[in-house]
This record gives sequence, structure tokens and C-alpha cells, in this order.
Amino acid sequence: MNKMKLEFYSKLENEAFARTSVVAFLMPLDLPMEDVMEIKTILAEAVVNAMIHGYENVEDGIILLEVSYDEHYIYIHVKDDGCGIDDIQKAMEPMYTSKEYLERSGMGMTIMQTFADEFHIHSEAGKGCDLQIKKKIRHGNQTEQ
Repeated sequence: MNKMKLEFYSKLENEAFARTSVVAFLMPLDLPMEDVMEIKTILAEAVVNAMIHGYENVEDGIILLEVSYDEHYIYIHVKDDGCGIDDIQKAMEPMYTSKEYLERSGMGMTIMQTFADEFHIHSEAGKGCDLQIKKKIRHGNQTEQ
């Protein structure tokens, strides 16, 4: 298994750094472009959610991003120690957003869940959020079997 770990401040400009670093790390897998785009989208949603929702009004919140892979799967783990999610079921509802004034679509969780083969989220109010995603590896032009 190969693994990478990034730890960075919850500043919006770091989202592109996180996405780019993960894509570079996964390059040896020769993933189809569609899968690369899905992984980039998952990462963008997960990291921005941690920044906007987990660390609202916090200058130096830390986001931990771990990505690993074996022969069959890519594992993505995003963790923050922010404010947490009061009601995960509500947060998972399509179109739900707690930040309407920011013109958020409320589709982040739905998008991540759709692109993942497995999607798990654990959170408690005041204790941060722990997101774990598993995605099956398809190489090059390989289609699902």
C-alpha cells in the first residue's frame, strides 16, 4: 500500500494545493480522466466543507488529508477538528445548506457520496468531522466489470 499525508491550514487557497498534490500522488495508477475528475471533485467538496463549515471564523484550523491505495482501491480520509455537524442526516439531504447566505448549493455531500464506492462520515458537534471515502481503481480505459 502506498500512502501520503498532508496537513494544512483551512485557508481557501490551500484547496487547490490539496487537489493537485493528490492527483500527482495518484499518477502512477494511470486512472481514466473521468475518475481523476471525480477524485478532484470529492477532494474539493471535502476540503472546502471542512474550511467553510468546520472552521468558520477560525484562522488556523488544521485539515488532515490522507490518501492511500492498494491494488484495488483508493482510500481518502479528510479530518478536521472544527465545530462538527449537529445532524449528519440533515447535512446529507440534497440541497440542504447551513450557509444559504454564501450561495452554497447544498450538494457537496451528495456529490461525494455519488462519486465514491463507499462513503462514511462521523461527526459530533464541537468535535470535528471525519470523512472516509473508498473508490475502486480503474486503469486507463478499463470499464467496470
